[in-house]
Amino acid sequence: MRVYHGSYTEITEIDLSKGQVNKDFGRGFYVTKFRNHAETWAEIIGNKHDTKGVVTEFKFYERAFTDDVYKTLRFNGYNEQWLDFIVLNRDKSTMEQQHNYDIVEGPVADDKVQNRIDQYLNRVISKDIFLNMLKYHEETHQICFCTRKSLQMIELVQKTPTVQCVMISESVIEALVTDLNLDAEYAADKFYTSQTFASLSDKSTALYLKPWQEIYEMLKEEL
Repeated sequence: MRVYHGSYTEITEIDLSKGQVNKDFGRGFYVTKFRNHAETWAEIIGNKHDTKGVVTEFKFYERAFTDDVYKTLRFNGYNEQWLDFIVLNRDKSTMEQQHNYDIVEGPVADDKVQNRIDQYLNRVISKDIFLNMLKYHEETHQICFCTRKSLQMIELVQKTPTVQCVMISESVIEALVTDLNLDAEYAADKFYTSQTFASLSDKSTALYLKPWQEIYEMLKEEL
């Protein structure tokens, strides 16, 4: 299964220690099978960091759900068990992980759902009413990789650069060396780790169709 992670930067290595506690399924690395949902989140968090959001693509090996090596939990929709698990993990009275699963899959408690959870916790609505309200909620999806062991079941999809991308890269790096009097190795490192290069490598942006000079100006503005 292809899954996606939206962020303010491209993910090249997963660091579970950067995950926030008290999320839906606890601390972990979150992905979704819906690319448009990842794109929406990337835009939101990108705006918070004053940058363009990035969606990183991964391959998830679904055999994890049938392999006895991994302890997994799956919710097929908004149900009572899902609600109890969400409430357990979102308890802000503790900063400890509230479960020992390797991988958890299920719906997302987005802003609308969270508002209803608050109503439920404040006893404004009953659990039955809460679940009934979610019957027609838009389908959402997330997978949380909660342990280092679980990361063996997810693999970064490496993007193959187009010929145009390679040619643009060479021209941009050469311009960095010439204009800024940089060492070639240093210039290459600055470019290949930049948001500009991440966007250039993403075919959906079509940046590789633009003149290299325009890409160079983008990079200088970023730097």
